[in-house]
Amino acid sequence: MSRNFELLQQLGEEEALLRSSPVAGPNRPEPVAEVVLSEPQLQLDATELEQITKLTQRVFLMPGTETSRVVVFSATESGNGCSWICARAAEILASQVTGSVCLVDANLRNPSLHQEFGLANHYGLADALRGTDPLTSFTRTLSRPNLLLLSCGSSPELSLPLLSSDRMRQRISELRSQTDYVLIDAPGLNVSNEAATLGAAANGMVLVLKAHSSRKEAVRKTVHELQAANISVLGAVLNHRTFPIPESVYKRL
Repeated sequence: MSRNFELLQQLGEEEALLRSSPVAGPNRPEPVAEVVLSEPQLQLDATELEQITKLTQRVFLMPGTETSRVVVFSATESGNGCSWICARAAEILASQVTGSVCLVDANLRNPSLHQEFGLANHYGLADALRGTDPLTSFTRTLSRPNLLLLSCGSSPELSLPLLSSDRMRQRISELRSQTDYVLIDAPGLNVSNEAATLGAAANGMVLVLKAHSSRKEAVRKTVHELQAANISVLGAVLNHRTFPIPESVYKRL
């Protein structure tokens, strides 16, 4: 399978997934372009770096729009590479801004953000939801001094019901007040309503689709349901795309 990573300049039918009427609200950002990602890996090559940078800038730093400070990343189907995309976007954002960036693993059903950075999953969000200590006591600094990780934490099954509670919304508000940007890795939309609940407490969501798997009608229905719930869909990412022609030929088309 060819490994490719590019920001599509001509979206065609895929763009229609994000063209439904925007939800009323002040300075609501316009939907951003779709991104095509390669297989996940820890390091980014030059092309991957360029495209993740474009995605990050369009979601968080688009001039003339309300700043997106808290964004939920969720896959339309589990296993779409959402955690890798969320982690890389946080790394790039932290390199583009002087403010603090906090990466949150809210996928208590299948946590993996700590693995993206080669760390053990110790205390984190699950513990913070059950406890009263400040969130800063549960975060860890990553590769950059302004990049923080709030990992899943211990005994996540005990905190799973709290993801959709007022307690979680309070913790998100606490993060919003203490950090400049918050990126939340959420469970897949096909697994539970937790991602949508988190999206309602955020500025919006980035959806991660899987090429040759995610169906357009199903994705379109998901987008409509999110927007009906007053949740902005800030972008859509198409992951695991393959090409029927050689990459060198495709780039010349």
